[in-house]
Amino acid sequence: MSDGYSLSDLLERMYQNQLALEAALMELTLLAEKQGLSEVGENVRGALWAIGENAGHIKQGLARLKKETKLD
Repeated sequence: MSDGYSLSDLLERMYQNQLALEAALMELTLLAEKQGLSEVGENVRGALWAIGENAGHIKQGLARLKKETKLD
């Protein structure tokens, strides 16, 4: 892909978007909790936990993909 983004670049941007969405959801969760919507907060925190768990795997996969790409 000489005139476009590489797969690792594309996945890196998707990962960065995931982190940005995670941060935005946390802000909304805090606002909801301030307004007494604790059940909503708990539900969103559960989803955010899954996002956080997956983020580590994604980051490791990206590092491996970048390493393999440099070896080619």
